[in-house]
Amino acid sequence: MSTASKTALRMVLMLIVVGLIFGGVFGYGAVRSIFIAKFLAGFSSQAQTVATTVAATSNWQPALSSVGSVVAVNGANLSAEVAGIVDTISFKSGDDVPAGALLVTLRPNNDPAVLAQLQATAALDEINYQRDVKQFRANAIAQSQVDTDRANLQAAQAQVQAQQALMVEKHIRAPFAGRLGIRQVDVGQYLPVGTAIVTLQQLNPLYVDFYLPQQALSQLQVGQTVNVGIDAFPGQTFPAKIAALDAVVDTTSRSVQVRATLPNDNLLLRPGMFATVKVNVGAPQELVTLPQTALTYNPYGTTVYTVQHQTDPNGKPALTAQQAFVTTGDTRGDQVAVLTGVAPGAEVVTAGQLKLRNGSPVVVNNDVTPPNSPDPTPPNE
Repeated sequence: MSTASKTALRMVLMLIVVGLIFGGVFGYGAVRSIFIAKFLAGFSSQAQTVATTVAATSNWQPALSSVGSVVAVNGANLSAEVAGIVDTISFKSGDDVPAGALLVTLRPNNDPAVLAQLQATAALDEINYQRDVKQFRANAIAQSQVDTDRANLQAAQAQVQAQQALMVEKHIRAPFAGRLGIRQVDVGQYLPVGTAIVTLQQLNPLYVDFYLPQQALSQLQVGQTVNVGIDAFPGQTFPAKIAALDAVVDTTSRSVQVRATLPNDNLLLRPGMFATVKVNVGAPQELVTLPQTALTYNPYGTTVYTVQHQTDPNGKPALTAQQAFVTTGDTRGDQVAVLTGVAPGAEVVTAGQLKLRNGSPVVVNNDVTPPNSPDPTPPNE
């Protein structure tokens, strides 16, 4: 066999092998696609188990939500203005005290003696000044002598007042009525200036400070109702009213600070508590509400699945899923307001949507349903 014949034979064999390889690859892909299509067809024809709810309208109050902190109308950490040793303590931790109540006194040391000395000096200067006035009227002394003795008298009286003020500063009193906190000092303890003695908080009423976006300013006004929730009292709402709006908008967050007055007649609340805040705006509306789990969010829109009651070719009742696009509004708790796309009375899928497509047969099982509360509370642990 010639060299040319051998080369031609090798080329033919190579082409045959390449053809077999490509045929096997494409054949495997085609067979796999057929089997996948059959599997999906069989899967889609299977009835999928879902949970549903009936869309209903409910009273919906538009509200602005935020979080904030409870703040005392008057609150202070009391401390001494002068250094000294604690002589007496006239309160107990947690006491309710009136304004001006004596709380702590510092050891007076020689303060009374110093005051007596200064008062004696002032009294003598008063006598000298009165004598000078009489002598001046008789032309016995010069005006300069009278002026000097008057200045000495005024200086002596000022020193008496300064000593009296120092002695008063050693008596620490409540600047306003309120409830005391935990005592931080003991009798005999040396107190440097500014050392905290006890905190005093006015508990009724309180303030609630919170922030809202600047876009909400047109919906806010003084006197507006605010509903305050405190996690220490789950399920309980405390009414408040807006007392003031800040004069500036924060340039970092573009939000405005709002302060509401919160009555605390039962003294349940304390300054520093975390608060959730809802400000009612506008008139209540009747809107269709659904559990948030019923909605599917996609790049092309928000959808829900409704259950359609039909009959199969044999005339038996059948349930199928139908996808619908919706427009949503605000949320509250587990619920969301649906503005368009779902009519009241429609049966909406709330669980199992990921298995569905248009026309999928479904079976409804509502033994377990997603939460659907407008004001959910966390379970007790």
